[in-house]
Amino acid sequence: MPRPREEDLFADTTMTFGEHLEELRSCLFRALAGFVLGFLVGLYFGGDVVAFIQRPLKKALTVYREEQDVRMFREFQADGKLPRGDINRYRALVKDDQLLASEVYVDPQEILEQAQKLRPGVSIVDDEASMHDAEDATEAAGKKPMRREDMVRLFLWRPAENEVRVTSLSAHEPFSIYLKASLVTGALLASPWIFYQIWTFVAAGLYPHEKKYVHVFLPFSLGLFFLGTALAFFFVFEPVLEFLFMFNAWLGIEQDIRISEWLGFVLILPLGFGIAFQLPLVMLFLERIGIFDVEAYLTKWRIAILVIFIISMFLTPADPYSMLLMAVPLTVLYFGGILLCRYMPKGKSPFDDWDEE
Repeated sequence: MPRPREEDLFADTTMTFGEHLEELRSCLFRALAGFVLGFLVGLYFGGDVVAFIQRPLKKALTVYREEQDVRMFREFQADGKLPRGDINRYRALVKDDQLLASEVYVDPQEILEQAQKLRPGVSIVDDEASMHDAEDATEAAGKKPMRREDMVRLFLWRPAENEVRVTSLSAHEPFSIYLKASLVTGALLASPWIFYQIWTFVAAGLYPHEKKYVHVFLPFSLGLFFLGTALAFFFVFEPVLEFLFMFNAWLGIEQDIRISEWLGFVLILPLGFGIAFQLPLVMLFLERIGIFDVEAYLTKWRIAILVIFIISMFLTPADPYSMLLMAVPLTVLYFGGILLCRYMPKGKSPFDDWDEE
């Protein structure tokens, strides 16, 4: 059986070990240069990015505080402390006008004393008899211990945007957050260029007939990465935060979230989603190099789904919502990867012509 000439197959792809290292160095340098350029651009938008990543947190905190206020009103109504008509009015203030209430108790005797100090020449009662009655009541109240039922209960209303804030515990923490946000922005802006450099290095070790897959895999890989990060930011953060806040309320723990902890949460979850969404490409790669085939993917789908749920548990925080919101799309992508392996045509191998004269 005649074999094709070696130069026909490998003339364009044969590289020494040193040449591979030189190609790796060049790709890394170009990727790093793109990342630095993206970071410089990110410095300009760093403040806007910090404000942007706080939106889902502030929204979830606002919903949590509103539900706490409505629950407080219902408890007061159940105890007979709040008239039935007032709860609808208060609920409208919370839900529609974005006002948050806090319960306070005021000593009426102190109010009278402070009013008389501020306006000594003005009587707060209509006649002298009523004034003496008020003085007698004040003197009698001063002789007995003050109780809660002797005080006036009031609601203080404040705008939700003034109450829902993210805190920092050190003077330099906001600056470090700004730099981290700029780094993340730079990485996202430079990610197409970085992905391109990675695939360029991979393509250097491929046969000429295989290099065309780089032009297919590169946009596909970028699309899956951005799809995963967008899913995490726009559809996962809010239900996960609502669950965590609900759990904290059940334990009676008050919320005081630091911006650095929230930024770590923002970075880890979308990054985990973006990496996990590369599953169809990984499946296609394993099928092309012969480790698995379509039949193996189909027969072992139960084990694959179990592995997907286990990986989702490690790539997400310790709550069931985020794990399910990652595992369910990955399950869909798993079967999408099977379709990709089955219907994406294989390139013609140069070894197919060995039998030809």
